[in-house]
Amino acid sequence: MKLVCIRAISCRQLITDLDIDGRASETTMIKFKTTLLTATSLFMLSACATDDPNRRAKTGAAVGAIAGAVIGNQSSSKNGKYVGAVVGALSGAAVGHYMDKQQRRLEQKLAQERRDKEIAMVRVDEETLRLDIRSEASFAVNSSNLSTNFRSSLDTMAEIIAEFDKTAVHVVGHTDSTGSHSHNQSLSVRRARSVSDHFIGSGVVQSRLRTIGRGETSPRYSNATDRGRQLNRRVEIYLKSIVEGREKEAFRTPVAMK
Repeated sequence: MKLVCIRAISCRQLITDLDIDGRASETTMIKFKTTLLTATSLFMLSACATDDPNRRAKTGAAVGAIAGAVIGNQSSSKNGKYVGAVVGALSGAAVGHYMDKQQRRLEQKLAQERRDKEIAMVRVDEETLRLDIRSEASFAVNSSNLSTNFRSSLDTMAEIIAEFDKTAVHVVGHTDSTGSHSHNQSLSVRRARSVSDHFIGSGVVQSRLRTIGRGETSPRYSNATDRGRQLNRRVEIYLKSIVEGREKEAFRTPVAMK
């Protein structure tokens, strides 16, 4: 079985060619696939050449280990090209049931927050769910530091989001029109990142998350009134199902909605 060991080491060396953040170049991915096919063939030949009575089990385990290593590194946080291999994808027929179940869990676990109007939930379409978080509930005025009282609610969201791992998560920050455009844009980004960082710290895989700030550019209500400005200050969380064959669509930035 020496030949098997040599090929396994070769594959592990290829894995180290990945960038430090887990992205792989097209060249590296081709090398992975080539090595996997070659290693699989050699495993099978080597197994046939031995008198080991457990050769089939050992061969299957070894091939599976290399396949897992290759697939597990096929991620691209930049465009989601290989993300289906990392976090999994749904068949088209399963999407509706999957999102219905996720929505019910969130409605049950966040019932109090919804009654207190701290969180609103909207089913955008069959594949997308949106959670609207009022900034007054989650942040101090003009701050991107999460409110201590709201952290438990974010923990609950994170638990469910982590459980439903075939979902891409977009965190989008918004402000009202008070202050300069640059200040509002920066504040919206920092608030979105605060929520995203909390999710990561609570167990949500980072490669599933996308963060964006829209500043004052997407108001839902008039900024001419106190009430309107209050409602415009918000963080939106879009949960988009990752559908097999259309993985990249789940990671496209959501269209701003009124």
